[in-house]
This record gives sequence, structure tokens and C-alpha cells, in this order.
Amino acid sequence: MQFDIRRFDIYRKIPKDLTQPTNTGAAISLACISFISTLLLIELYYFITPEVASELFVDIPDSGHADRIPVHIDITVLNIGCQYVGIDIQDDLGRHEVGFIDNTLKTPENNGAGCRINASFKINRVPGNFHISTHSASSQPADGDMKHVIHELTFGDTIKGFRQIPNRKAFHPLRRFNNTNRPSHASHDYLLKIVPTIYEDLGSVRRYPYQFTFFYREYNPYQPHGGGMIPAIWFRYDLIPITVKYTEHRQKFYTFITSICAVVGGSFTVASIIDSLIFTASELFKKFEIGKTT
Repeated sequence: MQFDIRRFDIYRKIPKDLTQPTNTGAAISLACISFISTLLLIELYYFITPEVASELFVDIPDSGHADRIPVHIDITVLNIGCQYVGIDIQDDLGRHEVGFIDNTLKTPENNGAGCRINASFKINRVPGNFHISTHSASSQPADGDMKHVIHELTFGDTIKGFRQIPNRKAFHPLRRFNNTNRPSHASHDYLLKIVPTIYEDLGSVRRYPYQFTFFYREYNPYQPHGGGMIPAIWFRYDLIPITVKYTEHRQKFYTFITSICAVVGGSFTVASIIDSLIFTASELFKKFEIGKTT
């Protein structure tokens, strides 16, 4: 007896002569194809778009020390000229730099009455502060009005290009912070809590941006009998000993294929059931109408 592989065919074909096309079936088929196509595009988008998983762990620097944290600040002081203002840096390790000038660009603003400071520097991973003041000037301005606009303040690596990073605003909450409506004699305090962050992309390349929160307060540095100091803009920081790690990962290929099969098979089956129910109901209705007329 000759072996016939067609015996194993579980997808037996029905001759077209035994099938009946209907308008309802055509409409359901078109709707099903559109639905499947939409779901397939959605599945493809999620497959090619990396997902970001987060985890927390206690920050323990290797060998008991860690590199300094890069800081970038871009700020405009509206009513004090560039010859007076500068950046001072202090921390709990004894660092005290007055009039920091490396990687610092000062640009006159407000017709020379103000100054925009764009600076990059590094701070130690200990509590400290950096502040915009007139402490390094050889002479002091007549008016110590420290009204200002913070264009940018960031810590660590830039997050540009990281489209999937969660809560992007936490990396620059002071961007475009306008503080020009405060009293002219006020000194400004920004209390910052810095959160170390690791971002690892699909290529296992790590970047080290820092998230931070802030609390603002102001006070009057002048004393009733003429004492005190000219106001300043203080950024007092402290590091949280918890590190947040974000890791990009992509959906497994077999998971993608399984989802595709589920979408196609499930949609086709549901559409077939709907078509069968509608066709059966229409046939019963026709028989009922024929029974009423006879």
C-alpha cells in the first residue's frame, strides 16, 4: 500500500463550491484584518522599543571612595554686574574655593546691569554647598539684589538621547526656575537632596546622571544696625545613600512570536464565532419569515 502523507493533514480543505460568501462575512473579515494589522503594529512597536526596569540598592563606593560629581549651572543674576559675582564652593572635607573661575563663562545681561554665569565644576560626594555671591570681588556693589533665573542645574552625566528614562524632570527640576519676584534684600537658599542614578542601555553602556529634589527658602542677611552680608544664592546639597538603577531590555524574540500567534489566532477565532452567530441568526430569521408567510 502506497504511503500518503496527506493523511496527516489536519487542515482539510473544503471545495469552494461548498462554501457560501456573504456580505456580513466580508464586512467581518475586513474588520478582522484591520484589527489584526493594528495589533501587529502595536506588538512590533513594543518589541523594537526598549523597556526600562528600575531597582534600588545601597550606594557603596568601591575602595571607600568615589569620583567627584560633575555639576553644570547656568544662571542669570539680573541686577549685579559680572565684575562682582562669582561662584564659591565649600564642603565637609574642608574644600573652600572662593571665586571659582575654571570652565566659567560670564556674559553681561540686562544692559550690563546683570550677569549670566555658565559654569561646570565637580563636587565631592559629601555634604556641602556652592553659591553665587560677591565674596570674591575686590569691591562690593551698592545694591545686593540677587533676583535671578536658573536656566539649568544638573548633576552628573547628561540624559540627552535617553528617550525611555522615567521621570525626566527629576534630573533638572530647577530648569527655567524664575525667582525674580522676591524682595531685593533677600538671600536665597536651595536645599538639594541628590540621588545617585545609573542608566544602562541595551549595549551595557552605563551613564551616571543624578536626580535631585529641592526645597527653597529665603531670609534677610542684614542685621537691624547695619551688620550682615550682601545676599547670596546658596545651593546646599546632601547625597542620599540609595542608588537608583535603570536598565534597558528588549522583549525576547520568542515572546514576540508568541504574541503574534496569539493576536492572529485569537482574532481570527473570535471573528469566525461572530460570523457564525450572525449567519445562524440570519438563517433562523429567514426560516421564521418563511413560516409566517406560509
